[in-house]
Amino acid sequence: MYKSSLALAVALGVLAQQAGAAGFVEDSKLSLSSRTLYFNNDNREAPDNKPRPDTRESGQGFKLDYISGFTEGTVGFGVDAQAVWGIHLDGGKGYHADNSSIFPSDSDGSAEKQWARVGANAKARFSKTEAHFGSALAPNLPILVSNDGRLLPQTFEGGTITSKEIDNLTINAGQLTHAMGRASSNRTGLSVAGGVTESNKFRYGGLDYKLTPDLTLQYYYSNLEDYYKQHFLGATHVFKIADDQSFKTDLRYFDSSKDGKNGQTGYFFNNNGGYAKNRNEVDNKTWSAMFTYTLGGHALMLGHQQVSDDGGFIWLNQGSLADEGSGGASFYLFTDSMINSFAKAGENTTFGQYSYDFARLGVPGLKASVAYLRGEDGRNRDVPGTFSEWERDARIDYVLQEGTLKGLGFSLRQGVYRGTGASSANDQDQTRFIVNYTYAFM
Repeated sequence: MYKSSLALAVALGVLAQQAGAAGFVEDSKLSLSSRTLYFNNDNREAPDNKPRPDTRESGQGFKLDYISGFTEGTVGFGVDAQAVWGIHLDGGKGYHADNSSIFPSDSDGSAEKQWARVGANAKARFSKTEAHFGSALAPNLPILVSNDGRLLPQTFEGGTITSKEIDNLTINAGQLTHAMGRASSNRTGLSVAGGVTESNKFRYGGLDYKLTPDLTLQYYYSNLEDYYKQHFLGATHVFKIADDQSFKTDLRYFDSSKDGKNGQTGYFFNNNGGYAKNRNEVDNKTWSAMFTYTLGGHALMLGHQQVSDDGGFIWLNQGSLADEGSGGASFYLFTDSMINSFAKAGENTTFGQYSYDFARLGVPGLKASVAYLRGEDGRNRDVPGTFSEWERDARIDYVLQEGTLKGLGFSLRQGVYRGTGASSANDQDQTRFIVNYTYAFM
């Protein structure tokens, strides 16, 4: 931590001397984002020792972002900074879920009243290549997706490089060392579900190549030291049928295996509650295919996903570490749904979604969707046989298009999850109501 903080401080000192350079200030952006969240989760089969089955909480989050331009010269320098502040508004006495990844818990199991953190990145640009180094990184890549599904966003510490020197080719590489959870003021090392030992080295590299205007090919490699190695292949194609009609194909394949101490004490992997041939070791192949037909404001999506029998799908997840609030992670599969993941060993999941953009009916900013996922042949690590599970998610979103509060957004989401047989999750009904607004100062 000392070395990275010192390096960042030196970089910021250099930038301060050049802050007057054209571009650094002129291209700067400063914005304040507000998010109000109401979260209601009804655990239909709550454990006997839980006094109330529901989790009912609300909170207010603020995020201040400063993004500078770059100084002039062959190599341009800049800085990005972010400050976040979460406030617990109300949970209804006894309705706060301890070990929550939504709001941090106090020592007595109740929700903390507030939490905050500050992060910053130094950055440099040479030609069409950018490097970022700091503690406010938010990657959105096939092998790592920063989670922003609750009150405050998840961020990472480390360094990243993005290069677009070659036409139609984007190269991404980086090394991350720590994570800041969406319900925490602290940073932790990196891990996976079930892993209680921190790793401080997540390395990745990958290519996005636009072979034609309609076809993009991807390859990525990542390695979380002492936990797993992962290869990803992806292909996305959009066939334009007419001006307002298209057919999209999205194919994804992951191949994951153990690394270093994975399987040893402290480096376990719980396979997302699923069976594993080698119980505590990463061993997985997952493929998925999604097809979307769009006509005017209508969009119909259908797809299928297959997780191999040898072990569940793997992704970066700090939820098993000692720091409460570090949990909450996203992953690059179509089944990363509102409640469940559908990523257990052996699981075959068929899914579909229908969405409509009401701009076609003269109501711009209003969108609605409903999705259904059903997983079969899943295996639980503690119970013989297989199980099935399903989830239905619905949401409606509206963003004001004009007026003083232009950009003010409302989102109502409702999910229902049910499992049968040896499913490791409780049946749940979940509702979220979210209000978002961002004000740009410059």
